[in-house]
Amino acid sequence: MPDRLSMRATLAMTAWMVSLVSSYENTAISLPGIENEDFIKDCVRFHNKFRSEVNPTASDMLYMTWDPALARVAQTWARNCRFVHNVQLHSSYKLHPNFSSLGENIWAGSLSLFSASSAITNWYDEVQYYNFRTQKCTKVCGHYTQVVWAASYKVGCAVQYCPSVQGTGISHGALFICNYGPGQYRSWPYREGSTCSACPNDDKCLDNLCINPQRDKVTRFTPSMEPNVGLELKTLRSRPELRSRAGL
Repeated sequence: MPDRLSMRATLAMTAWMVSLVSSYENTAISLPGIENEDFIKDCVRFHNKFRSEVNPTASDMLYMTWDPALARVAQTWARNCRFVHNVQLHSSYKLHPNFSSLGENIWAGSLSLFSASSAITNWYDEVQYYNFRTQKCTKVCGHYTQVVWAASYKVGCAVQYCPSVQGTGISHGALFICNYGPGQYRSWPYREGSTCSACPNDDKCLDNLCINPQRDKVTRFTPSMEPNVGLELKTLRSRPELRSRAGL
């Protein structure tokens, strides 16, 4: 009898583990790709929502649109399953046809918690640690300032299933990355003032944001410009100063 009970318990545990693995696999498969229209709309909509609601109000906040090239950069780096920034964003490597310097935000969490809206909201919520007047952060707030960086007008995001997200202790998680063009490059994320009062010439005002159809035109990603993951990792291993900048 004990042997039978032991066998039943073993079978039950095995069945549970198979079910758990299957659940992870199914969830991973269901994560949206970088061409998923709903995913794209959510990424763009929530960025623009928060950009339009900044306090104090912004006079020069640009409307943000999707860029497939940036999404491809984010996807390539996310496949590393590391909670570190891409060290090539501000280097001599040309990752994008239009921008020499890119911005980046990273989020990691459980598969069940992931959505583009919740991750972007998490970044924006860092506003509680940021003082606009003094430009000081009491905790991490770089994700917030990138979300509301007035000059960034292109965004591309990707989410990757990771058996383990290195640097976080998260297993069977989601790694969500957004890249921005151009990235942060000055002290103030935006200029305070009446909404749209400092928009570039020929811009119109939409939901407190400066919009221009010519600026918003999308440049497609070409295969010849695809980031080389192997080169990125090799560079990290061979250059200690870059490993330090990446948090490795």
